[in-house]
Amino acid sequence: MSRWKTATLVVTAAVLAATAAAPATAATGPRPDAVQQRLDTLLTETGAPGALGTVRYLDGRTRDYTAGVGDVATGAKVPKDGRVRVGSNTKTFTSVVVLQLVAEGRLDLDAPVERYLPGVVRGDGIDGNRILLRQLLQQTSGLPNYTLHLGDDVRRYEPRELLDIALRYPAESAPEEHKWAYSNTNYVLAGLVVEAVTQRSLGQEIERRIVRPLGLRQTYFPAPGDATIRGAHPHGYYRESASGPLVDITDMDPSWAWAAGQLVSTPAELNRFFTALLDGELLPPEQLAEMRTTTPAGEPFAAGSGYGLGLVSTPLSCGGAYWGHGGSIPGYETRVGVTADGRAATVTMTVQAPDKAAARKLEGVLDTALCQ
Repeated sequence: MSRWKTATLVVTAAVLAATAAAPATAATGPRPDAVQQRLDTLLTETGAPGALGTVRYLDGRTRDYTAGVGDVATGAKVPKDGRVRVGSNTKTFTSVVVLQLVAEGRLDLDAPVERYLPGVVRGDGIDGNRILLRQLLQQTSGLPNYTLHLGDDVRRYEPRELLDIALRYPAESAPEEHKWAYSNTNYVLAGLVVEAVTQRSLGQEIERRIVRPLGLRQTYFPAPGDATIRGAHPHGYYRESASGPLVDITDMDPSWAWAAGQLVSTPAELNRFFTALLDGELLPPEQLAEMRTTTPAGEPFAAGSGYGLGLVSTPLSCGGAYWGHGGSIPGYETRVGVTADGRAATVTMTVQAPDKAAARKLEGVLDTALCQ
């Protein structure tokens, strides 16, 4: 944390004069230590070893924040704007690829999944003829969540394996009910649709359609077998409970998350991606409007949130709302928010939230960054 120190009364007077002349407002960002204080408190309250974030203000300025340590074993600092596993923020990238294909006329949001993956989606109460592509992105398909049934088998998974795990279990609801329920299976299936239509890997499509056009040099979709995080990054930790021991889980094969959560990025580049998306740089107006059309969402999102097509609207304590998604994966918990007036913030703590209370505290840091 940067602490202002004054060497002489002259410097002190100059600082006070500048403060009086240009008081902090929402347009120029929070007081220099507002977000920092919340990050420091977050570590105390959750036991997370480290945290980092980047805030972009209305005037285009950005500020990077860090707290705690980036490596418990060595005490190394958290790198500013370091790479992290961003978890379910990957879903927004996957959704953008799908919606670009819709805009190109290669996919139809209201077509059944069966059209693109004939004979693949079959199970107890599950039929690809009844599930629309739109329902995958909106989390209203009724498909069971495969991640609830993975167990402790740590290995590389192929995307079809993940789908097959889900299909062993009955549907949570009929797709005709349009009942919202969060399921990673929806996005694995959406990723398989992308690959079937483009005849390229999902990672390649994310790279050529989003990463390269936006110049996201620190963002990548890990290649098969890539269990490390490249470049500067804080270590990520896992604990079974709020009082349990920390286990370093930085190196991990993320293939079990695939289209639902495999991406690696940085706070600044997540800000860039979500800002570009909301500014219309990635989708035509029609598809962006579809993405922003929400249905009421429950857990794991905050009260009052609405889920669109891979994009979430969340209320702000200062009024209005922000758009983003959020991601939880062993090692990292990340929240992103972009407001209508152009503010953007991403915050990450280097342990997966052990409970809802810890997740809400991280969201409180984001709220501070976007409101003050």
